[in-house]
Amino acid sequence: MKIMEWPQDERPRERLLRQGPQSLSDAELLAIFLRTGTQGLNAVDLARHLLGEFGSLRALLEADLKNFTSHLGLGSAKYCQLQACLELSRRYLQESLRHSQSFSNPNDVKLYLKSLLSHHKREQFVVLFLNNQHQLLASETLFQGTINSSEVHPRVIVEKALTYHSAAVILAHNHPSGSLEPSPSDRHITDKIQEALGLLDIRTLDHIIVAQGGSYSFAEHGLL
Repeated sequence: MKIMEWPQDERPRERLLRQGPQSLSDAELLAIFLRTGTQGLNAVDLARHLLGEFGSLRALLEADLKNFTSHLGLGSAKYCQLQACLELSRRYLQESLRHSQSFSNPNDVKLYLKSLLSHHKREQFVVLFLNNQHQLLASETLFQGTINSSEVHPRVIVEKALTYHSAAVILAHNHPSGSLEPSPSDRHITDKIQEALGLLDIRTLDHIIVAQGGSYSFAEHGLL
């Protein structure tokens, strides 16, 4: 049955307008994005079918172009639209957190870093540069690829910290493997950076590892 033939109070768009987006299921939200179904399937049925094929909403959202377009009802135009929606969501979240009064709240910091790092397939090393009130001055991705002691240079971080007149920094990088445990190299890098910045009275407040399973704080585990 076509969605337009459903009772009005059961149609996803009408329910969203009346009750808000939180009232809709994953399939119903995806159906609004898809807009139309395909032969024999309305948009909600198609959305349920796709969620079943991908296994989860997250797997669908993180699919690459080749995988995405290999599924029924999905082409390159839909892929572009979805990626644009995801990037807008990330930028909205990052801008909202960036304009918060302070980055002294650990949960805000983790949320901000997850929005920056969790979707990357390669390791990224990010530094948050903060003032004395722990307000964000700048956020920069300084290193990419395999993060180890030969790739991350404390001198670069020190130079950037001086450029922004930072009083403190928060270090962060992602583990695409999904592991949240810091490696010996992670600990060694952290010690080197903390020592270099400490000579200039710039505090290293934390080093946070981000993975799909969550985040790991050096400070919370007594490693700083």
